[in-house]
Amino acid sequence: MKIVLFVEGHTEKKVLANFIKRWIDPKLERRLGLKVVRFEGWPELVKDSPKKAKLYLEEKDVIAVFALLDLYGPTLYPDAVRGVSERYKWAKSHLEGRVDDTRFHQHFAVHETEAWLFSNPALFPKPVKDALPAGVRKPEEINFDQPPSKLLGKLYKEKTGRGYKKVANGKDLFDRLDPEAAYGKCPYLRRLLDDMLKIAGEAGL
Repeated sequence: MKIVLFVEGHTEKKVLANFIKRWIDPKLERRLGLKVVRFEGWPELVKDSPKKAKLYLEEKDVIAVFALLDLYGPTLYPDAVRGVSERYKWAKSHLEGRVDDTRFHQHFAVHETEAWLFSNPALFPKPVKDALPAGVRKPEEINFDQPPSKLLGKLYKEKTGRGYKKVANGKDLFDRLDPEAAYGKCPYLRRLLDDMLKIAGEAGL
């Protein structure tokens, strides 16, 4: 049995299956199948989720469809919905309502999946690690003004002379990231992983 995970970019496509399964499989009696489906950015994911989710949920071995969007980037929020909690709640309700199936679960990386990397600063080259701001102690508070990937891009260029490559550097970093460390420091990631574990457990895995 498997979960299908919708994502919006190449980095998520390359890194998330391995990252999630390293956390979830040891907690289950049987391994969870996880199929990651990439869309061409958040607009396509938002537009096509209702149709694609229903197609995947018709497959007998699919127990749920999850979608993961960065909280930073999408412009679908009403103007009055500004804070992290408010945007998360509004968009989750709105997007799950469009699919209208209890087996579809919308989640968000706050503010981007790269935030999870800051749960273990030792992953980064020493000059980058030494230059990290104090705020990275709470990775999901790296915000709308300077989201995680832009912070990494700035620090890599300044401290190593090379840019941060989201796919190449991201894969190396995520392959070395301890999912338990990220789980402990990133409450919105914790919601995603706990939700997946609950669904897998209810399916008898």
